[in-house]
Amino acid sequence: MNLPLVLPPPLAPGDHLWVILPSGALRELELFEQGVEIWRGRGYQVHLCDTYDHRWGYLAGTDAERRLALAQGLKEPTIKGILCGRGGYGSARLLEDWQWPPADLKWLIGFSDITSLLWGLLGQGISGVHGPVLTTLAQEPNWSRQRLFDCVEGRPLPPLIGKGWGQGQAMGRLIPANLTVATHLLGTPLQPDLRGCILALEDVTEAPYRIDRMLTQWRLSGILPQLGGVALGRFSQCEAPAPSFTVETVLRDRIGDLGIPVVSELPFGHHGANAALPVGVMACLDGDRGTLAIL
Repeated sequence: MNLPLVLPPPLAPGDHLWVILPSGALRELELFEQGVEIWRGRGYQVHLCDTYDHRWGYLAGTDAERRLALAQGLKEPTIKGILCGRGGYGSARLLEDWQWPPADLKWLIGFSDITSLLWGLLGQGISGVHGPVLTTLAQEPNWSRQRLFDCVEGRPLPPLIGKGWGQGQAMGRLIPANLTVATHLLGTPLQPDLRGCILALEDVTEAPYRIDRMLTQWRLSGILPQLGGVALGRFSQCEAPAPSFTVETVLRDRIGDLGIPVVSELPFGHHGANAALPVGVMACLDGDRGTLAIL
């Protein structure tokens, strides 16, 4: 994060939003349509890119098609925000030999595989939202949907409450990410400067030994000890039968000895409430009270 952070202007009902699928091919059509209707019901004018339903293997169209859809949304001056349809895999492929086009500031919203785009945008000094994609929005509880709208419409966000591991408070830039995707971005130009940051991690369908392997890579890279704090969301469908360690055992073993505030069981991630987290903003993590507050 060498550039000062800029937040896009707040959205307002009536604004035009652009839908892209930068990662995996669309499979959850009914949930996708429900997500679109939630934004339209809020009063937004939602436009689907021409290739939203394309398929190229496991991807939502070729790299060229998905890059074009992203560029169209960024360049079109009437578009004020970009909604990602789903995660999966593939957004990092778009950023190989990619130059962010000159464009008006606009919100980018997504999570999981969309971590690549959120980190890429952060490298340009622009905040996005780590939050529900269109195929998960309809399953969010009302408070989570409202939090997403509050986030992009410029209203303050209440603190999230989890389970504190102690070590006091830390203030720093909030960097949300999917653990697997972020691990694959380490050592690339997309990796932000994480020194003093509050790293917020979640994941899905990763066995404890794989979580162990990834966090060990973070330790060996020297990054984890440089963090200001760690906020842990949901690690859903990650448990494995005995004699495996539990996910919590692995997290405590790999993170609990860093001497920095850690809060676990925060309500963000897959298969449950996915609280919107603005990327790159200042936040306070309280390891004693078990809270994550946006400043």
